[in-house]
Amino acid sequence: MTDSPKFDIAERREKLWTIAPMFTEGTPHGAALGLKFVAVDIGRATISLPYNAKLIGDSETRVMFGGAVTALLDQACGLAALAALEKLDALATLDLRIDYMRAATPGETIIAEAHCYKATRDVAFVRAIAHDGDSEDPVASAQAIFMQIKSGSEDHMADRKKAAENIADARGGTARA
Repeated sequence: MTDSPKFDIAERREKLWTIAPMFTEGTPHGAALGLKFVAVDIGRATISLPYNAKLIGDSETRVMFGGAVTALLDQACGLAALAALEKLDALATLDLRIDYMRAATPGETIIAEAHCYKATRDVAFVRAIAHDGDSEDPVASAQAIFMQIKSGSEDHMADRKKAAENIADARGGTARA
């Protein structure tokens, strides 16, 4: 994460605890899936997805479908990114990789724990795991990159190009817009 945040930490924590439930449960897809805010701190977020029979992807095994786990991880990663960046502005998911390791246990709540391990001025790099009670035996892991969308920005292509350049610089490669 960033070495020295440019905001008051106590004030930021208070703001994060105020907005995080809206970021999680207040979004249409979050509400539809039943996502629940658990915790937030600077660069970290925890969100849960209680077991829901409506989200079963395989009627034989009663396992929730992978798309719900993807949405859970994306939301947790986004909240961790927001909690790490200087400004509390809208975010866009630039890259999201999910590795599924096993099926979630039917009937169990799935918990996503995310942390931002690097934040630049506009881009946040996040890792997360989803588990159903044992973080040492994850259901899935995620790695994501988020870009902060500046309020009032009218030149979205310039924002996209700048994000691609930032990612390329961080990865040591060349930019693709």
